[in-house]
Amino acid sequence: MAPMELLLIVSPLVLALIIFFSFRGTSKGGDKAEKIPPGTMGWPLIGHTIPFMQPHSSASLGLFVDQNIAKHGRIFRMNLLGKPTIVSADADFNRFILQSEGRMFENSCPTSIAEIMGRWSMLALAGDVHREMRSIAVNFMSNVKLRTYFLPDVEQQAIKILSAWRHGSTFSAQEEGKKFAFNLMVKHLMSMDPGMPETEQLRKEYITFMKGMASIPLNLPGTAYRKALQSRSIILKIMGQKLDERVEKVKRGCEGLEEDDLLASVAAQSNITRDQILDLILSMLFAGHETSSAAICLAIYFLESSPKALQQLREEHINIAKMKKEKGETGLTWDDYKQMEFTHCVINETLRLGNIVKFLHRKAIKDVQYKGYDIPCGWEVVPIISSAHLDPSIYDDPQSYNPWRWQTISTATSKNNNIMSFSGGPRLCPGAELAKMEMAVFLHHLVQKFNWELAEHDYPVSFPFLGFPKHLPIKVHAIDHKASA
Repeated sequence: MAPMELLLIVSPLVLALIIFFSFRGTSKGGDKAEKIPPGTMGWPLIGHTIPFMQPHSSASLGLFVDQNIAKHGRIFRMNLLGKPTIVSADADFNRFILQSEGRMFENSCPTSIAEIMGRWSMLALAGDVHREMRSIAVNFMSNVKLRTYFLPDVEQQAIKILSAWRHGSTFSAQEEGKKFAFNLMVKHLMSMDPGMPETEQLRKEYITFMKGMASIPLNLPGTAYRKALQSRSIILKIMGQKLDERVEKVKRGCEGLEEDDLLASVAAQSNITRDQILDLILSMLFAGHETSSAAICLAIYFLESSPKALQQLREEHINIAKMKKEKGETGLTWDDYKQMEFTHCVINETLRLGNIVKFLHRKAIKDVQYKGYDIPCGWEVVPIISSAHLDPSIYDDPQSYNPWRWQTISTATSKNNNIMSFSGGPRLCPGAELAKMEMAVFLHHLVQKFNWELAEHDYPVSFPFLGFPKHLPIKVHAIDHKASA
């Protein structure tokens, strides 16, 4: 039989099966025996994966989610990545999911992400092993170490990045933000200095690695996913060499080794395996780099179109710098950081409206009942954490960038529970405070040195990872403090 004849016979059959399964998966209110949230299961195998993952403004939930909320409510069902899935845009349910980690729900990282990040990555782990890995990260980024160990380096790197900016020049703020965050993380994770050949090689491979994270997971020659896996191998080789150096120092009994970097700390104190150490370092590089760089870029983007907020922010930092000069102090201190009141309002509002992370992957580990709905054991659950940030019942005029909304203490206290940019519950990001500190320190120096404008129209987009289609091109103008004095 000729190929065309075979196609003519098979195509109607495939179409019929697709239509059959699509209607079979449609339900207004779930089964009678179980009150599963309403929704449809979409196309066989792929379900609703394509429309759900469609790029959209990070300051929105996306067309697909908005349409389903309008049709089914804030909790609905769908087929994501071939699995029956409950999607929640309900802030209360999302908090319940995050707080019930290990009791009713557990992490359910997609297989493709786990393969790239590694089986021992904190993104892929659950239960006791995750708690052990997370405790290492929490101890490494404790408030004590943020004050004495991280803060001076954060300020040094911010000054170094900004000192290379020239009046009237145009460049990608996204790339500058990524460079700033990457240099900080590799320094504190592995004592790798910015600009060195091995550091630049690692950064080059990491860029390729990240492109595969948001690609179609096809492990075929030439695909972004295959290239990402290859870059992962090179990255782990570089990290492995650094680990061997730390292990050798441990054997020689070098003093103060655990203070050098995270590799030194785990090599000296931990009983975890080599593979676990390398996956931990890679996952922390990913989390620390992506979150901080995105947050800084979002602040640059929102402040550019909010001159009143920028002016108040600038005045706060000029006053801090003036007081430090009068006291004969140079570098920023932890007290300085904590006293940046309006800066923290800017940070909160940037995280709220920018939505660095749109949703999380969880799985029900037992039958769960919530608000009259049954969540079957084994079903995937996707809490859309950005939904609380954009909910008009929680925030007045949620689409507006308004840092002043955070100045009312009672309002700020009640709303802090609804800021889920760093997840929540037992899986709260251990680097949340570090990311905020990096934002504050970078902004401290940026707003005193430069004004800026978008060189081209651009806006933050969820891919689902956050990014700017044009890499956030800006034109900077150096501030002449003598002229303004």
